Amino acid sequence: MHILIIEDDNSIRQELKQLLENALYRVTALSDFQKPEEEILKIQPDLLLLDVNLPRESGFEICQKIRSVSEVPVIFVTSRTDSMDELNGMLKGGDDYIMKPFQPPILLARIAAVLKRTRKAGAEEAKQVHRGVELDTGKGCAGYQGKWIDLSKNELKILYYLFLHKNEIVSRMDLVEYLWDQQVFIDDNTLSVNVTRLRSRLEEIGVCDFIQTKRGMGYRI
Repeated sequence: MHILIIEDDNSIRQELKQLLENALYRVTALSDFQKPEEEILKIQPDLLLLDVNLPRESGFEICQKIRSVSEVPVIFVTSRTDSMDELNGMLKGGDDYIMKPFQPPILLARIAAVLKRTRKAGAEEAKQVHRGVELDTGKGCAGYQGKWIDLSKNELKILYYLFLHKNEIVSRMDLVEYLWDQQVFIDDNTLSVNVTRLRSRLEEIGVCDFIQTKRGMGYRI
């Protein structure tokens, strides 16, 4: 299980990271809060630990934005003690709310409870359908009229991102950043090759013209 920490206090961030790694979770801790929503979508964690008081925008605002495109479980971790803040967190889409200073065993128990609850609820949500094409992110495959194909990592990520933005034009740059996170230089042709391969795979199960190219703009399903 992969947990993403968004906490601007470095000492608390490191404490949480160490606690979760000791509990055998895979952990990413953000230290740059310029575009946290984009980082969440790129990383696709199994759970998000989100501070409320952040430098650019509140955790409540971030959670609300994320909820329009993702059902990632969110636990707010905050020093705020007002019961209205807790209510606000739930209304913005949070799954739980724990106050600092927290007791490590209690935090771990709350994380385990949220993961258990959301895994059950998410079993069906892992399957998405658009224009008759089914995408099962849990199994890493796509289907159409009873026929299924296994997808490679990049094929799955491209299709998943397009499903997240179905009926919208997704720019090539957005896809490149999502797939490779700008960690290495990617030739512009690399994305085209991956999309062409994905289209060929979909044609194997009878899906044609599903991924449309919008010249000079990007792709749309």
